[in-house]
Amino acid sequence: MTLDSALSGPARFPKNTREPEALERGFAGTAIGALGVAALFGGFALALDFLARFSPRLGAGSGGWAAAVPQDAFAALRWFLGDMSEPQFYKSELASLALLAGAGLAWWAGRRRKKWSGAALAYGTGLWPWLLASAASSLLISNFAFGWMLDAGWQPTFVPFVSVAPAVVLVYGPGWKTCLSGAVLGALTTTPLALLLIAAVSRPLGLPAVVACVLAMAAGAALTFAIARKLPWLSLPAEPFREDPAVAWQPPSSVPGLKGDAVWAARRVFCDFSEAPFFANELASAGLLLGVATAFVLNPALPAYGSGLLPQILFGQALTSAIGVVLWRGWYRDGGWAATYASVVSVAPAAVLATGGSWTGIVGGAVLGAVLAPPVARAVAARLPAGFHPSIGNTVAMAVATGVSLPVLGLLPA
Repeated sequence: MTLDSALSGPARFPKNTREPEALERGFAGTAIGALGVAALFGGFALALDFLARFSPRLGAGSGGWAAAVPQDAFAALRWFLGDMSEPQFYKSELASLALLAGAGLAWWAGRRRKKWSGAALAYGTGLWPWLLASAASSLLISNFAFGWMLDAGWQPTFVPFVSVAPAVVLVYGPGWKTCLSGAVLGALTTTPLALLLIAAVSRPLGLPAVVACVLAMAAGAALTFAIARKLPWLSLPAEPFREDPAVAWQPPSSVPGLKGDAVWAARRVFCDFSEAPFFANELASAGLLLGVATAFVLNPALPAYGSGLLPQILFGQALTSAIGVVLWRGWYRDGGWAATYASVVSVAPAAVLATGGSWTGIVGGAVLGAVLAPPVARAVAARLPAGFHPSIGNTVAMAVATGVSLPVLGLLPA
C-alpha cells in the first residue's frame, strides 16, 4: 500500500473538489489563522479560570463518581455520557451532550447545504448516523460488561467510542450488520486490552493511562479488522466511501491567498477538537467546548477528572493543534490530511496533568506532540494492509508521542 492510498480514504480531512489542483497553504496565512485561534483559546482559558473562582459548585464532582456507578443508575448514565467526552480528557456529561447537539445540528444543516454547516461530518461519507450508532452501541456494551469494576475506581470504559466501532463503519459501510459487528468487536477487544496494558505497561513504566488506552485502540482495531476479513456477513466495498457532494467542505475557506489560508487554518484547529470520534466538524467542536466550559464554571471539581486544570488543558490543546497545522500544512495538499488532532487527545492534555498545569507542561507538551504525532501516524498508516483503517496509525502515534514526550518533559525544569 502506498502512502497516498493509505490516506485517500475517509480518515483524511474532507477534500473540497472545487479547489485548484496542487493547492498548498501559505505559511503566513496558516500561521495567522491557526495561532490566532490558539491566542483566542488563551483568552478563553483566562476567562474560565476567573469565572471558576465564583463557581456555585453545583452538582457532584469527579471524586467518588466511578465508585457510585455499580450501585446508582443515574451515576451510571452520567458515566456513559461522560465517556463520550473522555477522549478529550474532559469527562463531563454536559460536554458530551453538547458535542452530540453540535454534531446533530451540523448534520441537519449539511444535508440542507447550509453554508454554516462546517466541515462534512464523518468526512463527507454520509455515514455519520451509522458511525454514531455503532460507536454508542459499543460504548454501551463496554459499560455493561465492565462497569461493575468501577467500584474499584476509574476504568477505561470509553475506549470503544473513538476507535474500532466507527472505523469499521467507515471501512465496511452502512447497515446493521456492520454497525453491530463493529460495536461488539470494539467493546470486546479494546476495553479488555486497555485494562491489561494499564497494568502491564503504564503503571510499571510510570506513564499515564492514556498510553495504554491508545495502544489498546490500535491493537484492538488491528485485531478487529483481521477478524472482520473472516466474517461472511462483512465484505469490503469495491471502492472506499468518498465525500458526499451534498455536504462537501464549503468553498469560502478554500480561496487561495492570505485570508483564505487563515480561515482554513482556523477552521482546521476547531475541527481537531471533535476529530477523535470521527466527527471533525466546527459545530460539533463548538458544542463540546461550550459544554465543558459551562460544566467547569458550574463546578470546577467535575471536568478534567476534578483537577481544576481545564483552562490549561484547553490552551495546550489549541496550541498543539495550531503548531501541527502550520508545521504539516503541506500534507493537506490536494485534499490530503495530517493527524494534527492526535496530540490534542494525548500528549498535550497528559502533559498538563502530569506537570500540574505548569508552563513547561503546557508549551512543551504542545510542541512535542505537534512535532512527533502526525509523522508517526502517517508512517504507520502507509504500511497498513488493505481493509485496515488508517486511524490505527493515529492511535499508535498517540502512544509513541506520549511515551516519548512525558519522560522528556520530566527532565525539564518546571
